[in-house]
Amino acid sequence: MDGETIQVEVAYATPEKQLIIPLSVPCGTTMLEAAKRSGIVDKFPEILLESASMGVFGKSEPKPAERELVANERVEIYRPLLVDPKLVRKQRAADAKARKESG
Repeated sequence: MDGETIQVEVAYATPEKQLIIPLSVPCGTTMLEAAKRSGIVDKFPEILLESASMGVFGKSEPKPAERELVANERVEIYRPLLVDPKLVRKQRAADAKARKESG
C-alpha cells in the first residue's frame, strides 16, 4: 500500500458554524494526523488538537493519535461539554418531583 492515499473528512461545529474539510491522506494516517493536516485549527483556533476528544461518525475514539483511518471516514472533533448531562437530567427530575409535590 505504499504511496496510496484515501479520502477522509475532518469536521468540527460550534453553535454558530460547522465545517467539514475533505482531504486526501496517505494510508495509515491517524485521526490526529488527519485533523492536523486539515488545517481546521486555522478556522477554529480554540481547538487544542492534542487534547481534543474525537470520534468517527459519532463513535468516540479514546486514542485518536493511534487510530488509523480507512477510506471515507469522517473525523469529528468534539467540543468540551459545558455541563454534565447526568447532572442536568438529575436536576430536571428533581424539579419535576418538586412541581408534582407542590401542585
